[in-house]
Amino acid sequence: MQFKEITGQEAIKEQLLQTVAENRVSHAQLFLSCDGSGALPLAIAYAQYINCLDKTPTDSCGVCSSCRKYERYIHPDLHFSYPFFASKDVRIAVDVLDEWRSMLLEDPYFDLDIWRSKLNAENKQANINIAECHDIIKKLSYKAFEGETKVLIMWLPEFLDKEGNSLLKIIEEPPKNTLFILVANNQEQILSTLLSRTQIVKIPKLSDATIENYLVEKHGLSQQQATEYSFLADGNLIEAKLLVEHTQNDHADKFAEWLRMGYGNRVLDLIGFTELAAGWGRENQKNFLKYGISFLRECSLLLSGAEDLVKLPARTMDTAKKLSAHVLSLNMAEAIISELELAHYHIERNANPKILFLDVSLQLVKIIKFKTLPKGTQYIYS
Repeated sequence: MQFKEITGQEAIKEQLLQTVAENRVSHAQLFLSCDGSGALPLAIAYAQYINCLDKTPTDSCGVCSSCRKYERYIHPDLHFSYPFFASKDVRIAVDVLDEWRSMLLEDPYFDLDIWRSKLNAENKQANINIAECHDIIKKLSYKAFEGETKVLIMWLPEFLDKEGNSLLKIIEEPPKNTLFILVANNQEQILSTLLSRTQIVKIPKLSDATIENYLVEKHGLSQQQATEYSFLADGNLIEAKLLVEHTQNDHADKFAEWLRMGYGNRVLDLIGFTELAAGWGRENQKNFLKYGISFLRECSLLLSGAEDLVKLPARTMDTAKKLSAHVLSLNMAEAIISELELAHYHIERNANPKILFLDVSLQLVKIIKFKTLPKGTQYIYS
């Protein structure tokens, strides 16, 4: 993995390169980011750069013996640790190392749900157990085989329970030329004892423009589609790729028309829409509902007078302004968002899509046309 293969994050790349150039690589670092920001690829590229035999000022060479092994994730001084689902056949992370390498080679941008799908997870909870901690200590106690620096990349240290305290000594006083990189999403869920022993590198979400360019260049999407998908992905490249894979619908137009049907009390049209939506498939239905939730949250910003914070594309912005000016109130938008979130929850659990979309459609009529907000909520229409 070279830096040039990673989407965006130019400032972080420059920061990491600078630490090597100035010989101030901290032995324990925490890459903190949201899903889909590229933290794991950055950690791998950083480790490869440090061990590259012919590095340039901007990247590893990609052709030396070290780089070639890093590209296939088989370098003997590169170690990974990650959550897994323990069983009688899987005691430590290396027992599913083949699956891990296969997933990295397929696409280094993934989340826990994608990793779970590659394993026999059943109903087990993922964790990094005490046996894995002992294996880490054992592996890092050896001298480097080939490279100058041994590297351990731990993905999602949030899954370390109190057993993680067994790693404190080796992190605080590591063997010579040892680098720990923890790649995490949630700082609050990491053991405070671990957190205090690492240098934090905060990796921001990808910009909408970066994801748009990626979708246009790598997936051949039109600018309009790329703009819509980047808005829905909200800086998460994993989500953007899933949208490309599963979505074939023009969410912006369809969702706006759905709201118009509710406002016009066009029951026959709503029934037709229900039939259409039921045939999309679960992933498309979920993505449509997520788009609606995101769109209405942007409308809520407009209704609250915070137009400068709205990030809707120009084509959709006009629709949002019209709806906000003539149809929606803030309370109505919040009520519809609640209905859509509940619908998304039920779709994930295999609810009947015809019944579900018809029910939500009728709720739209009640909320938008008749201004009847759900009972038992805090909404008071004025």
